[in-house]
Amino acid sequence: MIRVGNGYDVHPPSSNPDRDLVLGGVRFTGETGLDGHSDADVIAHACTDAILGAAGLGDIGSMFPDTDPSLVGADSIELLRVAAGQVAEAGFEIGNVDCVVVCDRPRIAPAREEMERRLTAAVGAPVTVKGKRTEGVGALGRGEGIASWAVAVVSR
Repeated sequence: MIRVGNGYDVHPPSSNPDRDLVLGGVRFTGETGLDGHSDADVIAHACTDAILGAAGLGDIGSMFPDTDPSLVGADSIELLRVAAGQVAEAGFEIGNVDCVVVCDRPRIAPAREEMERRLTAAVGAPVTVKGKRTEGVGALGRGEGIASWAVAVVSR
């Protein structure tokens, strides 16, 4: 059996000047961080939703609720690793995850290989990342947040 899942996440900018921007497990010091209960890593969150959805295991909010005080500032790569373990325990093998992140800053290309390495290590299967710019269109183009989409394939 082969199943496909998709994931999506978006977070607005944080008003906390001390909060780092984290994307795909990579910290972008000097960039405005995102607001969220965990580290607000939209790429890791979209990947988590995609693998959980593909395995029929719900979503990131069900597994890691934002009402859980123990998850404040949590490392989203570790959350992804836990979710991948749950997918494996449910009898599925993750084939791959492909994701896209939409933002004008930071530039994704210089950090892409490190993101893919960190995400792949957490998932236990190949993860690819593509960065797309908004060209100034819409809310994301006005800097009102960063969004990511992911697709995952699992098999049993």
